Amino acid sequence: MTVAGASTARSSRRPRSSDGDERLFDRELESLPPELRWREWMMRVEAVIFASIKPVNREVLARVVGKDCSIDLLIDDLREDLRSRPYELVSVAGGWQHRSRSTYADAIRASQAPTRGGAAALSEFEAMVLMAIAYSQPITRSELSKIFGKEVSRDTIGSLRSAGFVGSGPRSPTPGAPYTYVTTKHFLSAFGMETLRDLPDMEALEDAGLLSRRIEEGPVTESDSVLHEID
Repeated sequence: MTVAGASTARSSRRPRSSDGDERLFDRELESLPPELRWREWMMRVEAVIFASIKPVNREVLARVVGKDCSIDLLIDDLREDLRSRPYELVSVAGGWQHRSRSTYADAIRASQAPTRGGAAALSEFEAMVLMAIAYSQPITRSELSKIFGKEVSRDTIGSLRSAGFVGSGPRSPTPGAPYTYVTTKHFLSAFGMETLRDLPDMEALEDAGLLSRRIEEGPVTESDSVLHEID
């Protein structure tokens, strides 16, 4: 066999490109009757959401259903199917994700089984810094220190970054152009929020005594050992 012939033979055995795979994947399912087609789209969407480690957005789901398919109606039907199950489809961080129902939280904790969410543990001070970032973002470390009346260390910010709750925001227009910090999509997902508009109202927190109580107790130090599990 010539060199050219061998090259041609090898190229014929190469895997198809992703574009080719997409062309081969039948999204429209026109050969199926309408009811079976809809059911298959539902199963595809549920499979993709179940397999994903993070919330799945509309653009991703559109790749596995027909171009005229209503993803919102599919999600509604899937939620109806799961009504009697111990888990549900929730809207978080701009997408959808399977979550166990809160009714079964005690059973899951008692089992001590490792969960896909990988619940993070924060010190009380880290949790308060995260709350300050969420409500004041974008915010610099210096501005955070002013809020707490003491330095917020790089280690504290590093812990929040490692947990995936905080990322870098735009440079501050203040002298030196320091980095600002913002919350991430993982933050929204971990706390079961779709957007930052779902954050509790500050007045509601004050009415519940969650802010005034902390002021009466005095400042929290970074050495506080109280841990908060994020479900």
